[in-house]
Amino acid sequence: MSDHDDRRYTVISADTHAGGSHAMYREYLESKYHEEFDAWRAQYKNPFADLGDERRYRNWDDEMRNSQQDADGVVGEVIYPNTVPPFFPSFVLFAKPPTPEEYELRLAGIRAHNRWLADFCSRYPERRAGIGQIFLNDVDDAIEDVRWIKEHGLRGGILLPTIPPDVDWVKPLNHPDYDRLWAVCQDLEVPINCHGGTGSPSYARVPSSALIMLAEIPMYSRRPLLFLMLSGVFERFPRLRFVMTEQGCSWLPGMLQQLDMILENVRENQAVGELRFKPEHILPKSATEYVEQNVWFGISFPQRADVEVARSGIVSLDKFMWGSDYPHDEGTYPYTREALRQVFSDWPEEDLRKILGENAAELYDFDLDALAPLAAQLGPRVSEVATPLTELPPEPNEALLRNATPSAA
Repeated sequence: MSDHDDRRYTVISADTHAGGSHAMYREYLESKYHEEFDAWRAQYKNPFADLGDERRYRNWDDEMRNSQQDADGVVGEVIYPNTVPPFFPSFVLFAKPPTPEEYELRLAGIRAHNRWLADFCSRYPERRAGIGQIFLNDVDDAIEDVRWIKEHGLRGGILLPTIPPDVDWVKPLNHPDYDRLWAVCQDLEVPINCHGGTGSPSYARVPSSALIMLAEIPMYSRRPLLFLMLSGVFERFPRLRFVMTEQGCSWLPGMLQQLDMILENVRENQAVGELRFKPEHILPKSATEYVEQNVWFGISFPQRADVEVARSGIVSLDKFMWGSDYPHDEGTYPYTREALRQVFSDWPEEDLRKILGENAAELYDFDLDALAPLAAQLGPRVSEVATPLTELPPEPNEALLRNATPSAA
């Protein structure tokens, strides 16, 4: 085999998930909460199948996790939460912000998770960039947690809690009280991550609500981008790094076109219809410019429309990162190589290296030199990814089926 044929990609997934078991979290929880935790745990019933069978071990078992990532050709991962921390009412990403009555215990729970995650990542620091959790109920507490996350090596940054529209006990993201928090994140170079599937309000317990939620949740997940951009956060904090993960990007051109038109109209006329704007409320840049300045995209199990937007030049290619969504069933595991061939076979190697690893390495501070030996052994070959996928494996997963064509079905 020639050297040309043996070149491999360094693959860093910008979207994976992990978490501890309840027994593990108890060890990281302040002892003064142990009695309340034991009572909570005794009543908790796990509604999630992948957290109830052997698949749950992928969240914390190093040998199982690393062996599966190795087999899939993934040598680095940005880690979002996945299991249920102490005192949470439901899955960590979907749970609403705590009420004032819940806040103390819920805060203790995410701090236990953060301690667990710091240890989990420290065992393989070159491969794992953990994302810590914060709440926004108390800005001082949030800032304290951001500093702890930075000091303890969770270089994935923070997971920004989305504020659903029916939550009125936490201030919305455009509130100026949060400027102190954004300033700390900017000064410490802590990425702010926003994960898809979050931010939806409560729905009536009727059969149609599930479909309504599926239709609306992409919009709610994108609201933090609008709140931060249109409230001037990106103008006041131009070095803030905001990441939108597992939300695709096929929607981006339409949104930017709409917002660019609105902001241009406001700049030129100081008004839109009957609405009048004072000079301090007028943003000097376009939405496209703010996205180019402040926003990255973790494109998890990308579809063809997402891939076309990523190489369209609407924003620079440096802003897009590939994600596997491991260990979720809808992600690319165990067919990551096949998934890459489906949508990236016609990409230039230089551009694909950015999408698959270099952009995430720069944003989340991975050491590519440290990953090079693993990538040289495990990474997908350049020639392999350049070969279009014409036939699906016998038992394809969801990611492959979504992008299947008639010739590969």
